Amino acid sequence: MSLLSAAPGLRRWTLTLPAGLELLNTNQRPHWRVRAERTKKLREAAAWEARKAAVPRLGRAHILGEFRPPNRRRRDVANLYPSFKACVDGLVDALVLPDDDDTHLLGPDMRLGKLAAGAQLVLHITELPEVTR
Repeated sequence: MSLLSAAPGLRRWTLTLPAGLELLNTNQRPHWRVRAERTKKLREAAAWEARKAAVPRLGRAHILGEFRPPNRRRRDVANLYPSFKACVDGLVDALVLPDDDDTHLLGPDMRLGKLAAGAQLVLHITELPEVTR
């Protein structure tokens, strides 16, 4: 039984980031300034979408990151982890999560989605019950 099926009535939100954002890939080695600019744009986009969707402050959440590619070329979605990490940091910036450590966050789990012109990231957020330690 998964955590998501264990608790009925969990609230869910889907945040679709704008198509065409420049993504970060673990195989790339961009200049630090280019990387910082891309990270900032991803963080800001995720924070903006969370505020726009009125995602409330959550104690704990599961995040499923969906990459919608521009074409049917083969992909290793795990290479986009830096992009999803920047988006999770944006959710922390938007006060959706208090932190992105393992007590507040499950994921991000990354999946390949349907085609989208310009490529697109989608964040599926599911509220989880808080863990007591």
